[in-house]
Amino acid sequence: MGDNLTKFLDVTLVIFMAGNLLGMGLEVALNEARGALRNIRFLSLTVVWSFVLCPAFAYLLAKIIPMPPQFGVGLILLGMAPCAPFLPKAAKIAEADLAYVVAFMLITSIGTVVFMPLAIPVILPGFSTSAWLIAKPLILFIAIPLAIGIAIRALAASFALKVRPGIGTFTDLDTAVMLLILLWMYGRDYLTAVGSYAIGAQILFYSVVAVGAYSLHWGLGESQRSVLALGLLTRNIGAAVAPLMSAKEAHQHEITMVTLAAPLCAIGAFAAAAILRRRALPLQARRTVEATKAKETLAHSAKV
Repeated sequence: MGDNLTKFLDVTLVIFMAGNLLGMGLEVALNEARGALRNIRFLSLTVVWSFVLCPAFAYLLAKIIPMPPQFGVGLILLGMAPCAPFLPKAAKIAEADLAYVVAFMLITSIGTVVFMPLAIPVILPGFSTSAWLIAKPLILFIAIPLAIGIAIRALAASFALKVRPGIGTFTDLDTAVMLLILLWMYGRDYLTAVGSYAIGAQILFYSVVAVGAYSLHWGLGESQRSVLALGLLTRNIGAAVAPLMSAKEAHQHEITMVTLAAPLCAIGAFAAAAILRRRALPLQARRTVEATKAKETLAHSAKV
């Protein structure tokens, strides 16, 4: 029973990763992202936060917070994998710039596949797997489904929009099954995490990263700052769990830490999106008033 359940869990994990990234690819309209990809400031901030500051901060927390080291490994893996597939939903709530959402998803997905195999052996030298074994599931279950989704969207946009909801529903059902299996197999470990600072470490990580990215924006607009904050707050759990699938013996605490991110990221992202929406709406209202006044001034000048 135990072996069969483990094999079934592996199948649900593969569907979770491939389905989410295929769905993400179907969301990516490259023509919409071109302007955002030309924004060097946004591009630089995305890369620096995603693949320098976030991994460094996760590593620091793993070392200074008194929790079992395996939980620290899980936190570091999460720190290397930004951008959850549900980012577009959170961004729409926040009234964020969707072209920049597409650009962020594209940059971080490609960056994660390149960065993790190179960084894990350096940051986690005791991790019992090689760079290629880390890269293989990332390529098979993240890079390839993402590329397929992007290609379908580019070649047949109407078809992509039709099949996207069905793929999303199927992936959501698979995710629910996967979480139930994880709860059954690792339920005691989740209870252990409650009193081990593991949950607190994740919440601290997401909070500092989101607030930091939103505040240190170097001149980005409000809607672009929201994309950066939400994208960094959310984590690509499929990418974070992929190295554990390739490891010779992944510890239960490592899997627990990574999978705990699913509910924590979702709750944090949609709460943050609601807050950002309240900030965005007054700005939009003020811009509308200013635009109206400008039109009235022009009309008055024309009459004079």
